[in-house]
Amino acid sequence: MLGFQYIKVTPTQYVLYYRGGKLKKSGAGLAFFYFKPSASIVVVPVGSADAPFIFNEISADFQAITIQGQLTYRIQDAQKVASLLNYTVDGRPAQYISEDPQKLPQRLINLVQVMVRAEVQKLPLKSAIHSMDAVATAVMSKVTTANELAAFGVEVLGLAIQAIRPVPEMSRALEAEAREEMLRRADQAIYDRRNSAVEQERKIKENELSTEIAVEEKKRQIRETVVNADLAVEAKEQEVRKTKLNGQIALENDRKQLVAAHSENAKVEADAQAYSIDASLKPLAKLDPAVLQVLAVQNTDPRLMASLALKEIAQNASKIGNLNLSPELFELLMREKPQK
Repeated sequence: MLGFQYIKVTPTQYVLYYRGGKLKKSGAGLAFFYFKPSASIVVVPVGSADAPFIFNEISADFQAITIQGQLTYRIQDAQKVASLLNYTVDGRPAQYISEDPQKLPQRLINLVQVMVRAEVQKLPLKSAIHSMDAVATAVMSKVTTANELAAFGVEVLGLAIQAIRPVPEMSRALEAEAREEMLRRADQAIYDRRNSAVEQERKIKENELSTEIAVEEKKRQIRETVVNADLAVEAKEQEVRKTKLNGQIALENDRKQLVAAHSENAKVEADAQAYSIDASLKPLAKLDPAVLQVLAVQNTDPRLMASLALKEIAQNASKIGNLNLSPELFELLMREKPQK
């Protein structure tokens, strides 16, 4: 048909059909014929879309950094977006008559850039490099509540910050610093390992010394125990010897008392005998010694009597002129007394 044209959109496209300046039909996934000279077709993509971005910012310590990421969004209110931007197509759904459809992603990126800048300017370079997830989470929480999204009729589905990089010169400096730090840590690890080995060796020696001290202490205790046992035995032996000595002393005292008593008895007996002898000899004290001698030799050995006679002759030798003694007499004197 002359002037009529057929259009068909996918479920991820929202079509608005205007004729004579009035909205005649709208919806997602529609297919219909329209009269092109008097119609205006607006096709707004309502499916999710990705908007990659990369921009340069300054960290808290005034170092230039490059931030790379991706924003995922979808158009929630197609009519509102169509009222703000020109999504009119020329016959086919993907053939727009203006460049307005390309402005929406850039506006969203600009909004994200402002929020990312506010976050990275709080962080120094080293912290910013390692805070991609934290920055993405903070910016996402702000984007979802931003009034600009409601005005655009857009819903943000996700935000990912893929990299935060310093400029090449600073990157090389950081690499050198990190390399030196790693080398320093390696040296420190070697030092710590050697120090640990020395410390372990010291502990081993201390344990050995402690063991030796404990052994010597046990030996000392054993020696003390032996000495104490010997002292106890010696004390017991001394007590035994003392007991024996006391017993001997007591025995000697008893003997002393016995001897003293025996001596006293002997003295008394001797005194009694002396008194008896004295009493017996007292009558003889007045007799002549010669008489006593004669009395003493009575009933004795004839040889003794002969000897006494010779003694008497010898005492009176001055009064004797001549004296003859026969050998028979001496033989008689020398002869042994016969046994009875």
